[in-house]
Amino acid sequence: MSVPVPVELIEFIRSGSLFIVAGHKEPDGDCVGSQLALCSALKRLGKEAVPCSAGPFKRTEIIPYAAQFSAAPGKTAGAKVVIVDCSSPDRTGELAAHIEGLPTALIDHHDYHAAGEMRVPAEAPLFLDPAAPSVTVMILSLIEALGLPLTKEEAEMLFFGLCTDTGFFRHLDESGAESFSAAQRMIVAGASPKAAFQAINGGKSLSSRILLGHILSRSEALFEGRLILSVENFEDTRLFGLEGRDSDSLYQLLQSVAGVEAIAIIREEAPEKCTVGLRSRDQIDVAAIAASFGGGGHKNAAGLSIDGTISDIKPQIIEAFARVFH
Repeated sequence: MSVPVPVELIEFIRSGSLFIVAGHKEPDGDCVGSQLALCSALKRLGKEAVPCSAGPFKRTEIIPYAAQFSAAPGKTAGAKVVIVDCSSPDRTGELAAHIEGLPTALIDHHDYHAAGEMRVPAEAPLFLDPAAPSVTVMILSLIEALGLPLTKEEAEMLFFGLCTDTGFFRHLDESGAESFSAAQRMIVAGASPKAAFQAINGGKSLSSRILLGHILSRSEALFEGRLILSVENFEDTRLFGLEGRDSDSLYQLLQSVAGVEAIAIIREEAPEKCTVGLRSRDQIDVAAIAASFGGGGHKNAAGLSIDGTISDIKPQIIEAFARVFH
């Protein structure tokens, strides 16, 4: 880890007895894996820990874990909060109202360019490492710093999150040695790369393959092929459901196109409401583009939610990339 586990975070955990472990709304594998592994470790320390998420659990690979989460904590008296994989309580969605005012710590690996983006109490212990490949790697370091050996179940959840955020290691470059070191420790503790790959990439429905075909058929090459943009309309959602989505496979296919530097997928979640998924190969900072619309993420993988229809939003996204590709 480029950032050591803060002593303040260790003390925050050791001095508490009841913990609400929260993640961002619309969780992904890194968020889910971090929450469940941390809750497991806290319970082994003799503490009560409740994983909470506002959901929804849209991604097929995390749907099996949804039943382990509560939408709201059952009790908050004397509780402490640990928020993982997001910048502030605001990003926990409806859960934010339940944890407001409680002692809070934050663990995240997103790159926040200004301190003003961190909307947490000044005294909150912060464990932030933009160089970490996933929050699960940071949770691994925290569990080790607490003096606990990793259990097989924790290793499986941590490895699942690491593989999710690294695209099963394909997003790593020459600076990724530490990620493989963390992966080794997880595998030694019982995580199976084969099982993780199947959980993330297997079990897809035929409708998900058909939906991929629809989205691929609408793809447009813009800025001399440097940007590929496509859309998923509300009718697609009605026909195929959220379970039909397979964003990772879609981005893999489009990133294999020669000359492409960035990808934008606009999804009409409801009438007058869209989400936009952004990916890039190397130099294009899609997190900055997402942030300009109130979203966020990583340099090479980000997203946002925005009011409007596809026809409203598409010109705005193109204009945002035009400023990058000028």
